[in-house]
Amino acid sequence: MTKEFDLGALLADRGAERYELHTKYLNPQLPRMLHTIGFDKVYERAEGAHFYDADGNDYLDMLAGFGVMGLGRHHPVVRKALHDVLDLNLADLTRFDCQPLPGLLAERLLTHSPHLDRVFFGNSGTEAVETALKFARYATGRPRVLYCDHAFHGLTTGSLSVNGEDGFRDGFAPLLPDTAVPLGDLDALARELKKGDVAALIVEPIQGKGVLEAPPGYLRAAQELLHRHKALLIADEVQTGLGRTGDFYAYQYEDGVEPDLVCVAKALSGGYVPVGATLGKDWIFKKVYSSMDRVLVHSASFGSNAQAMAAGLAVLSVMENEQIVAGVRTTGGLLKSRLAALIDKYELLADVRGRGLMIGIEFGRPSSLKLRSRWTMLQAARKGLFAQMVVVPLLQRHRILTQVSGDHLEVIKLIPPLVLNEADVDRFVDAFTAVMDDAHSGGGLMWDFGKTLIKQAVANR
Repeated sequence: MTKEFDLGALLADRGAERYELHTKYLNPQLPRMLHTIGFDKVYERAEGAHFYDADGNDYLDMLAGFGVMGLGRHHPVVRKALHDVLDLNLADLTRFDCQPLPGLLAERLLTHSPHLDRVFFGNSGTEAVETALKFARYATGRPRVLYCDHAFHGLTTGSLSVNGEDGFRDGFAPLLPDTAVPLGDLDALARELKKGDVAALIVEPIQGKGVLEAPPGYLRAAQELLHRHKALLIADEVQTGLGRTGDFYAYQYEDGVEPDLVCVAKALSGGYVPVGATLGKDWIFKKVYSSMDRVLVHSASFGSNAQAMAAGLAVLSVMENEQIVAGVRTTGGLLKSRLAALIDKYELLADVRGRGLMIGIEFGRPSSLKLRSRWTMLQAARKGLFAQMVVVPLLQRHRILTQVSGDHLEVIKLIPPLVLNEADVDRFVDAFTAVMDDAHSGGGLMWDFGKTLIKQAVANR
C-alpha cells in the first residue's frame, strides 16, 4: 500500500541530511563554500527579520534572501492570502480565459508606477529583464542594448548579455549584441547612440554590485539622449524596487525620470512564490502584441499564476497599510547615519553609501603601518578577503547574516527586510563596532581567520 505523503514527517526524518543531499545532487560547491567559511548553520524556522536555530538562538537577517524577503519571512497577511487562494480551488492557468487576479495585480502595481500602462508577469527578475530586452528590440527594430559597467541583470542568456562582470559571462558566449558604458558617463552613451543601432540602455538606479548610485541628474539626462535617438530607457528595479531605497522605485528619487520599461521581482513575491513583472508604456506592448496572430509571441507557462498574483496583491496591501516605504526612509536613514559616524573612528572603514535599506559599507587601505602591511598581504592574496573577514565574525560571534557585495570587492551590502526596526539597527551597529574594534586591535581571531583565507586563496589559484 502506498504511504500517504507527509511533508512534516519527511523533513523530521531526513532534514538533518540537508548538506549531504545538496553535495550529492545539487551544486557541490555551495556546501563546500559554506563549510569553509563557517556558514553551514541549521536554521529551523524564521519570522520577520530573524532566523532561529534548533536551540532557539535568533539570527538577525541583513540579507533578506538577496532582497526577496522584503516584508521579512512569513508575514501573516501574505500567508493568509496564499491559504485563501489555495482554498478557493480556482480554475488557474487554463491558458484560454482571463482570470481576475492578474488584472487586479497589474492595476494595483500601476497605481505606484506613473507613466506606465501595462504589465507582463513572468517568474523571476532575470525573466523580467529578458522580457524588457525583447520588447525594446522589437519596438525599436534595433539589435543592440547598452548596459553599465559592473551591472547585474540576471544570469539567463539575454540578461547575461548585459551583465557587467566578466566572471559571470566567461564561457557562455556568444551572447546578444551589447556594449558596456560607464555608469554616469553621458559622453560614452552619446557616442554609442550616434551609431544608430541601439535599442535601449538598461540601468540599475543603484547597482547591487558595490552599491554604486547613478550620479545626480544622470538618469534624466540619459533618458533625454535615448529618446532623442529613438532608443528606450529600461530601469532594472528587481532589487531596488518596492520600497527598498525609500521610494517605491529607486528612479523616482530623481524628478522627471520616466522609464519606458521597468523590471521588478524579488519583494513582489512576499518571499513565497516566484514572480517577475515587466511594466511598460502602452505603445510598446501594442507593438509587440500587434495582432491576434501574435497573441502568444511572448508568454510564460507559469506567468500570472494565482498563487503569485495573490502574494503580489498581499504585498502591495501590506506596503500601503503599514506605510513600509516611509518606514524604510526612517530606519534606513538611522542605520546609514550611525554607520557613517564610524568612518572617522576606524581607518579601515572607507565609505558608507546607499539609500533607504540598501547600504554599502566599503573598506579601504589603512594609514597605520601595522594595519597597512596586513591589508596589503590580504590584497595580494585576493581582493575582497577583508570584507569576508568582517562577514564571518558577524555571523559566528553575533549571529548576524550579511553578504559581500560581489567578487573581488571590499564592500558589504546590507539589504535587510524592510520591516527592520530600531532595535535591529542597534544590534547590527553594536556588532559591527565590536568586529571593527577587533580588526583594529592588530591581532585576535579575526586576523587568524584572515590567514586561513589567504591560504585558501593562494591554493585556488
